[in-house]
Amino acid sequence: MMPPLPLRLLRAADRAATAMGVAGANLETDDLMQCALERMQISAFCDRAFVPALRRLLDSYEREADLNLFGRYAARWDVLRCLTNLLRFEAEEARAPEILQQRIERPIFITGLPRSGTTLLHALLALDPALRAPRCWQTISPYPEGAKDDRRETVERQLRLFQRLTPDMAAMHPMAANSPQECTEITAQIFQSLRYEMTYRVPSYQAWIDGHGHLPAYRFHKRFLQHRQHQEGGGRWVLKSPDHIHALSAIKSVYPDCGLVFVHRDPLRVIASAAKLTEAVRQPFARCIDKVELGVQALNRLKEAVETMLEIAKADRGGNIFHLRYTDFAKNPMASIETLYRHFDLKLDNDLRRRMRAFLAATPAPSNHYAIEEFGIDPRTLRDAFQDYIQYFGVAPEAPVWCAGEDIRIPIAA
Repeated sequence: MMPPLPLRLLRAADRAATAMGVAGANLETDDLMQCALERMQISAFCDRAFVPALRRLLDSYEREADLNLFGRYAARWDVLRCLTNLLRFEAEEARAPEILQQRIERPIFITGLPRSGTTLLHALLALDPALRAPRCWQTISPYPEGAKDDRRETVERQLRLFQRLTPDMAAMHPMAANSPQECTEITAQIFQSLRYEMTYRVPSYQAWIDGHGHLPAYRFHKRFLQHRQHQEGGGRWVLKSPDHIHALSAIKSVYPDCGLVFVHRDPLRVIASAAKLTEAVRQPFARCIDKVELGVQALNRLKEAVETMLEIAKADRGGNIFHLRYTDFAKNPMASIETLYRHFDLKLDNDLRRRMRAFLAATPAPSNHYAIEEFGIDPRTLRDAFQDYIQYFGVAPEAPVWCAGEDIRIPIAA
C-alpha cells in the first residue's frame, strides 16, 4: 500500500536534505536546556535530576533511531516542550508551595496487556464525574502560555496533523485532545518513559531505563497529578497504561493505597497488534523500520508482562487486584463495569449508566486484524510459551468477539 501523500512529501524532503548535507535540528542536551531557559526567561533549572536520562535519550536518538529530517525536528520540539513544562512546574511551586501538599488518594491504575480494551475501559470510567483522568491536552501542555488558554484547540490541530501522516494509527488508536491520556506521556516529561521505546528505536536508552527503574518517573507522576489537582480540585484518579505493568514496584512505593486493574487477552492477538501500532507511530520519524525487530520487541515486552501479572496475582492473597478478561468485557461491557464498580466501592447511578451506554453505541468499532508472521514470528511456537498465563487467568483463544450486552452490538475497541 502506498504511504499517504503527506508522508511521501516528508520522505522526499528528507532525501533532498540528505543530498544537500542538511543536518537538521540540533539534539544536543545543553543547547536544548539553554533554549528552554531562554524561552521561559529563567536563569537555571532548580532540579537537574532529569539530565542523565535526557542525555541518554538524545544519544540514542543520534546513534540508533535513524531519524529523518522531520523526526529530528519533532524530537527537538518534544524535548523543548518537556523542558519548558518542567520549568513551569518549578515556577508554580515557588509561587504556591501548597501544590506539593495535595493528597492523591486511592488512585486506580488500569494496566495489563496492550491492545486489550484498556483505552475503552479508561474512557468509560472517565465519564464518571466522581473520577478524574488526565486528558491528552493537559499532559501535552499542563499550563497555559498566555492570557488566552487555547491549549485544547492547539493539541487538537497537532493530533489532526499526526493522523494525516499516520492513517493506520488513526484507525488503530484514535485520539482527540480531550481523550483520557496514558500515563507514559506524563513520565515522558522527565525523559523516563516507555513511550520513547514505542515512538523511536532507542534500545540503549531503553536498556538503561530497565536497569535504572521507574521510581523517579512515578514520583514525578504524582507531582504532575498534584499540579492538576491544585488547578481543578480533587477527585479519585483513574489512570491507564499497559506499561504500568513494568513499573508496579514503583507505583506501589509512590501510591501505597492504589487499586489495580489487570486486563487479560489472548497474547497471540496482542503481539501483532502491538507491533503494528509501534510501526505506525514510528513511520513519520524514522527512515527505516525493521518489522522483525518490532516483533521481537513486542514479544519480549509481552513475556515480561505476563510473567509479572502471574507473579503479582499469585501473591495477591486478599484479592485486591481486579482482573478483567477482554472477552468478557467485549461480550458485555456494562456487566464488567458493574463488577468493577462494586470491587472499588464506586457509585454507578442510572444517569452514568445511560452515558456509558451512549458512549459505547457511538464508539466506532475497529476492524484491524494483523498477521503475526508479518513481524517474523511463527504463532505455532508461541502458544506453549504463554500456556501458564492462559490457564491461570482463564484467557480464551480468540475469534472475532462482539458485544451482546443489552441493546448494544458493536465490536469492542482494542
